[in-house]
Amino acid sequence: MKALSGVDATFLHLETEQTPMHIASLSLFDLPPGYRRDFHAAVKRELGRRLHLVPVLHRKLAQMPLHFANPVWVEDDAVDLDYHVRRVTLPSPGNFEQLEDCAALLHAEPLDRRRPLWRLFVIDGLASGQVGYYIKGHHAALDGQAGVMLVKTLFDLSPRPAGVRRARATGAAAAEHPGVFELAAAALRHDAGQYVKLVRQLPDLVRTLTGMFGPSAHAGRRPPGRNCTFGPHTLLNGQITAERGFAALSLPLQALKALALTHGVTLNDVVLVLCGGALRRYLVQHGGVPRQPLTAAMPISLREAGDTEYTIRATMPVVSLHTHIADPLCRLRAIHETAGAVKTMVHRAKGVVPLDFPSIGLPWVLHGLAEFYGRAHIGEVMPPLANVVISNIHGPDVPLYAAGARMSTYWPMSIVDHGLGLNITVMSYAGALGFGFTTARAAVPDEHELTSALAAALDELAAKTNRARPSTAHRTAA
Repeated sequence: MKALSGVDATFLHLETEQTPMHIASLSLFDLPPGYRRDFHAAVKRELGRRLHLVPVLHRKLAQMPLHFANPVWVEDDAVDLDYHVRRVTLPSPGNFEQLEDCAALLHAEPLDRRRPLWRLFVIDGLASGQVGYYIKGHHAALDGQAGVMLVKTLFDLSPRPAGVRRARATGAAAAEHPGVFELAAAALRHDAGQYVKLVRQLPDLVRTLTGMFGPSAHAGRRPPGRNCTFGPHTLLNGQITAERGFAALSLPLQALKALALTHGVTLNDVVLVLCGGALRRYLVQHGGVPRQPLTAAMPISLREAGDTEYTIRATMPVVSLHTHIADPLCRLRAIHETAGAVKTMVHRAKGVVPLDFPSIGLPWVLHGLAEFYGRAHIGEVMPPLANVVISNIHGPDVPLYAAGARMSTYWPMSIVDHGLGLNITVMSYAGALGFGFTTARAAVPDEHELTSALAAALDELAAKTNRARPSTAHRTAA
């Protein structure tokens, strides 16, 4: 048995029928000329060879009696690949928008907790001759960086599949069937350990918080934790239903890095200013841009180098998108300052950010709150802490292959919730930055307006940059 961390299990307890808590990706694969194999069958066969390499794929949940504490991971008896790896065929004409809509429909379906928490769909019928590849896994089992590890394990670096080490003869995934008393004892041991850990970490927590927010920590300047307040109410931040939308757009990574270099900012700053610009354009067409700046929840990885654990190692502070500033260059400078301050604050507190905590009674409380929050429409009356989630993940730099076919594009998909009807997750892959707009249809009826607005925001930033270059060069020379 393996215990879930407190953060991992939170995504289980907050899940409702309207708010499934899995993350996913949508890819396109180019079949080589003369490809005569059944791609779906070949993918399933290759995945079966690698199943033992990825714990997420061969373990499932064992629930505590009466759900009084967090469940634990146990090994499955036999993973049914015929269930987990399915084929979907698009109707004619098989265009890209149909592929996005298909991914959105699949993304709206919760995962079956009686099985390992993942599914894969091979999507054919595209007029381009390409094949779609949608895979999802529960957020309780992995975060963005763990998802990158999963991608690197499932795919190859060349058209020829790599050799895979076999599972040990003793059985790397021997079935586990813990009884009621064994599960209860595991929960008590876990919580006892967490209480001891909390007591030991308390002095470090006090010192860290004093250093970050004490009276002498920020003499003459505003503490980074106060750069953001609640966001304004927008049409993105109301009650949602289970219906999902998805739109994808890939931008050239080198061009975005060049913009970051020109302005002396980070690539993440450029991503934030583009997302903010897209939201400004979208809101102009839907009620206007609020005077108060929009805020974004921005996941930041806490994963140490070499950490290959399939679990969540991240925190999610809130940053201002400074959408009240019309000029993208001025907005970029403001984002660079505040986002940098927030990242500094997170890294200073990295050692005391709680990723695990006692769980007895927590499932009842969290799931009850999630259900109440949805039914009471609280998201429609409370000011949102964040208007949108924006996550930026560094992915593989080189092309990947599956069953002999080359992955041409990759777009991440993520979670929306009541009060947070839009999630923008971004991941780099082989020279491109893939923007995935996961939406609640109740909040964003036409998600393709967002990708159009993103492309326009990039054009605006590039044009402003080109116009600013001569004056910048003159000032430097002077």
